[in-house]
Amino acid sequence: MIVLLLKWIGLALGIMFVGWVVPGITISNFVTALIAAVVIALINVFIKPVLIFLTLPINILTLGLFILVINALLFMFVAYLVPGVQVEGFWSAFLGALLLSIIALGISWFG
Repeated sequence: MIVLLLKWIGLALGIMFVGWVVPGITISNFVTALIAAVVIALINVFIKPVLIFLTLPINILTLGLFILVINALLFMFVAYLVPGVQVEGFWSAFLGALLLSIIALGISWFG
């Protein structure tokens, strides 16, 4: 239980870092980042596998690089759902999702 809580806080800190580093992404406060972390986790569990399955032919053609586009679109969807998270364009979402994926990978290595 404590490990899950630490991963949640780590992902929220990662979201705050992405908002600080990537131009075009704004996170209003840490509570918003905590809510966004929960929404991202739920989207990654329920919606992302369906989207990957539906876009399987284009994923095969692009050797899996289309998943980066899916991540960016889902990051924009999180910004739409969570008040206090703003993403100004696709390329900001793309860079933010890429950076957040790297941070989440690092968090999963330590858990």
